[in-house]
Amino acid sequence: MPVTIPEPGIEHRRDDGELVGWIRPEGDRWTAVDILGRVVATSVGWLEAEEALEERGLAFLADPWMLDDGPDRPLRVRIVEVTPARIRVKLEDFGDAGAPLQLLELPWPIPGRLRAARPGDPDPYTL
Repeated sequence: MPVTIPEPGIEHRRDDGELVGWIRPEGDRWTAVDILGRVVATSVGWLEAEEALEERGLAFLADPWMLDDGPDRPLRVRIVEVTPARIRVKLEDFGDAGAPLQLLELPWPIPGRLRAARPGDPDPYTL
């Protein structure tokens, strides 16, 4: 479930310095929120919140995503940038360096119309 990070949200970074999410206080417990604004763990101790963010990581950002952009069809996209201000995606170009870059800007946290690709989605080669 997407959330807005209230202040103070404490950044959590991997060992290499890359931001993977935030940990915020919830009474005397903690809630972990990933880079897309999704709750990863709630009402946990600090170490459990860190572990939940480390487990989630960032690898999911490289996966194909679907943008449900109307009743006709979803669009296959790739996430190219995530900040608490916005999420930028590009239309799938299948690695074609000569393809024009088509960027779309979405609000943060992740809107419901942007979702991970799943079985049964249209074949991206025929969209």
